[in-house]
Amino acid sequence: MNILEAMLGAQNGGAARQIGQQFGLPDDQVQSALSALVPALASGFQKNMASQGGLEALLGALGGGGHQRYLDDPGSLASPETIADGNGILGHVLGSKDVSRQVAAQAAAQTGIGVDVLKQMLPIVAAMMMGSMSKQAAQAGPGAGAGAGLLGMLAPLLDANRDGSVADDVLGMVGKLFSQR
Repeated sequence: MNILEAMLGAQNGGAARQIGQQFGLPDDQVQSALSALVPALASGFQKNMASQGGLEALLGALGGGGHQRYLDDPGSLASPETIADGNGILGHVLGSKDVSRQVAAQAAAQTGIGVDVLKQMLPIVAAMMMGSMSKQAAQAGPGAGAGAGLLGMLAPLLDANRDGSVADDVLGMVGKLFSQR
């Protein structure tokens, strides 16, 4: 299961419904928003995992951050602590508020949802992604198995042209997102 499917299916769709209630969006717009935001965030996670010590740092954060609560308790997505945690995650994954704004603007162009709504949604989506990856890492167990499981969740979202290789797609996404840092 890829990370987007895991997020949409969490608590039988409860996490996605919570986002819809929080932002006044119907289910189809929540799915569109997540479908637009998650691949950009996945690219950032992939870049961080590939950096020196990045995978180990991510696995450490997943193991000790209590992120699973974001999927297990959809009501937690509305808390200020979730937004603060999500903003911290965005800082690590995207690096700057400018890149976050670009991600939200690109998602707005794709979905027709207002950029202000998507900017507010972005930290919550980042927290949900950490929750989903935390669940995957816990199921895979320690070590290389967890890293491989995380890559397996992210890879389907990163192969934009469906050629079986994520390398060309990741390089393109990373180039677009991080060239303006």
